[in-house]
Amino acid sequence: MSTYLPPDVQAGLDAARKKALKQRHRLRVEADGRSFRVLRFQDDGFTLDVQDAPHLRGLVDVYDGGKHLYQCLIVASEEEANEMRYEFKRHTLAADKAPVDFERKTEAPVALIGQGGID
Repeated sequence: MSTYLPPDVQAGLDAARKKALKQRHRLRVEADGRSFRVLRFQDDGFTLDVQDAPHLRGLVDVYDGGKHLYQCLIVASEEEANEMRYEFKRHTLAADKAPVDFERKTEAPVALIGQGGID
C-alpha cells in the first residue's frame, strides 16, 4: 500500500488541520495592537500560524475570548510544519486588581454603619 499523496491533496489536508486547530482554541495573542490566533498553548510557550504571525518578540498579552489571562515576555524560537513557536521568558497571570502590601482579614467588615444607626 502506498502512502504517497498528491501535493494538492496534502495541502488540503494541512489546511483542514490548521483550520480545526484555530477553531478549537479561543486563545489569542495581542501584540502591537494586532491579534493572532493561538494554535497550541503549552507551559513553556505557544505556536501561531507562520503565515499570520510575524517574528514576535517582547511583551504580549494572552486572552481567552475576552478574559485577559497572561502577560508574557516571549522570543521566537523555531518554525516547524507551518507553525511558528514562541517560548516564554516570563509569563505572569493577569490580575484584575492591584496587589496589596498588607494582609486582608477574612472577617473584616465590609462597610461601616454611621452614627445614626440603621433606620
